[in-house]
Amino acid sequence: MQSIIDIQKRLVPDILHMLQKRHHILRYIGFMQPVGRRSLAVSLGYTERILRSEVDFLKDQNLIFTNSVGMSLTSDGKNLLEDLEGLMRELKGIDVMELELKHRLGIKNVIIVPGDSEDSPMVKKDLGKASASYMKKHLGGKNIIAVTGGSTMAAIADELSPETDQKEILFVPARGGVGEDVHNQANTICSIMATNMKAKHRVFYVPDQVSPEIYDSLIKEPGIHEVLELIKSASMVLHGIGDAMTMAERRKSSSEILGKIEEGNAVGEAFGYYFNELGDIVHKVFTIGIQLNDLARIPEIIAVAGGASKAKAIRAYMKQAPASTILITDEGAAKKLLKG
Repeated sequence: MQSIIDIQKRLVPDILHMLQKRHHILRYIGFMQPVGRRSLAVSLGYTERILRSEVDFLKDQNLIFTNSVGMSLTSDGKNLLEDLEGLMRELKGIDVMELELKHRLGIKNVIIVPGDSEDSPMVKKDLGKASASYMKKHLGGKNIIAVTGGSTMAAIADELSPETDQKEILFVPARGGVGEDVHNQANTICSIMATNMKAKHRVFYVPDQVSPEIYDSLIKEPGIHEVLELIKSASMVLHGIGDAMTMAERRKSSSEILGKIEEGNAVGEAFGYYFNELGDIVHKVFTIGIQLNDLARIPEIIAVAGGASKAKAIRAYMKQAPASTILITDEGAAKKLLKG
C-alpha cells in the first residue's frame, strides 16, 4: 500500500512543493534570526515581493514575529520546525539514501543532513549538530576523544553542550597543527569542545609534518610522548576528509610534493594520507599523531565531510576506512556519491 506522501506526490504535488518552500523559509529564519526581509530574500534567492506574501502567511499562522531588529521564530514556529524534520527527510528520501550509501561504502552507518554545505552555512551548522548529537549518544563512562582540525570540526565544537551524566571525557588533538588558521587547528578545537562540554583537554604543540630525524627527537619528549599514548588509546575519533590539493596547499607542500600528488591523481586526504579515486595511497606526509593503521583499534570512528565537491574525496577515503566508520555528510555530497 502506498504511503500518504507517495499519493500526495502524484495527486497534489503543488502542496508538497509549497510545504518544502515554507519549511525552507522557516529554517533560514531560525538560522539567521533576527533577520530583516531584505537579508533573508538575498540568502534565499527570492525577490522581496515573493517573500513578502510568504512572510505574511507565516505571521498569520503565528509561526514568526517581527520587531525593530527583524523576524524571528515564535515558540510555535520552533516546535513546527522540529516536527517537520522527519517528514522532510521522508519527502527527500534521505532515509533511503542513508541505507543505500551505507551498503555501497561498506561502512557501519551513514547520517545525512538536508542541503549542501557549500551553498549554505546553515547546512554546515546542521552537520555540526548531527555530529555532536551522535557523539554524545555514544559516549561511555570513560572517554578519550581524538579530534582533527578543520572548519567542519569547528562547527561540531560550536554545537556541543555539557553532559548531564557524570562521564569522564578527555579531548586530545589527533595530530599537530596544519596551516596558519589557528581557529581551525586541532588544539583550538579540542579546547572549545572541552569548554562547551565542561570536560578536560590536552594540547599537542607539534608541527603536523616533520622530517624523520625531528620525529625521532620529538617523540622522546615526555610531554609529547604522553599525548601520543593518549591519542593511540582513544575510544573515539572525530575527523574530517579533505580535498587533496587544498590540503597539500594548506600544508605549504613543496612543488615536488604538489607534483607527486597531482601526477598520482589524488582526490582526497585524511590523517596526512593522500588517496586517488581507487583509494590507493599516492603520498603520505610524515605526521606526528594518529596513523591510518591506528584506527582499527578504536571503537568509534566518526568521519564528517559535506558538500558536493567533496564526494570524490569521501569515496576515495572510504575505500581505506575501517568498516566500523560512521559517515556524517550532507545531501549534496550524498547525491553525488550515489551517482558515481
